[in-house]
Amino acid sequence: MQSTTLRRTVLATLIASCAVTAQAADWSDTSIGYAYGQKFAEPFITDDIAKSIVNLTHASGYKYGSNFLNADLLLSDSKDPAAPGSRAGAHEAYVVYRHTLDIGAVTGTTLKMGPIKGFGVTAGFDFNTKNDAGYNSQKRMLVAGPTLMLDVPGYLNISLLALWESNAPYSKFSNTQTERYSYDVHPMLNFVWGTPVPSTPLWFEGFANFIASKGTDEFGGKTAPETLIDARLMYDLSPALGAPKNTFKIGAQYQYWKNKFGNDHKGPAGAGAFAKTPMVRAEYHF
Repeated sequence: MQSTTLRRTVLATLIASCAVTAQAADWSDTSIGYAYGQKFAEPFITDDIAKSIVNLTHASGYKYGSNFLNADLLLSDSKDPAAPGSRAGAHEAYVVYRHTLDIGAVTGTTLKMGPIKGFGVTAGFDFNTKNDAGYNSQKRMLVAGPTLMLDVPGYLNISLLALWESNAPYSKFSNTQTERYSYDVHPMLNFVWGTPVPSTPLWFEGFANFIASKGTDEFGGKTAPETLIDARLMYDLSPALGAPKNTFKIGAQYQYWKNKFGNDHKGPAGAGAFAKTPMVRAEYHF
């Protein structure tokens, strides 16, 4: 009952946030990006997987806070098949939304203290859908918790978020649908950063998630703590193309994902639950 009440509170917060942010944004940045790597990994798959990722990202700020939305379309090669025996790769859509409410802006008070720029409350959701052979993830997750905003060049936000996560996988091997299963509510320590590299046209950005075990999974197995770090070093190509600053960016991206989705890489999921993936990336901002 308590968990249901908390989920409803998060949903109500998100709805209220959307209503408030319907007003004109003070600033916004929207981009279309493409990334490619050949060393992706998936639990229970032993081979390296090549993936293309097409994404749409939007970030904006208004008087009382900020919004972030990212939608990825991930296209795997045949090592991550769309069906048993298929030579076609799986497709996945993954969407993340976060809203951070600035407590100082809402209350009209200055909360800056030394290196701390302010305090906020973050709420949002993740969801995905994937058509792979073995699991066919249908993740649904609500998140909420406090955020610390540090006073640095660019930005650095640190959040401690509670996660309400569920899934309802379907196995094409056995044609078995698993009823939607809710994991234990569990915490995540989240870092989000973006900062210029001094005296260069480079921008260093990314996020890091440190996620506690979410209890047992839908099959009764024990889940493991999860670490996901995604970092990018981007070069502003715009001046060379005669475009406004920060319009075209290219660069390198690296993703470190230990115990992917809570699967222990030392258990049955094997090495596929531990991804170390370099990528190339390009973005167009508008």
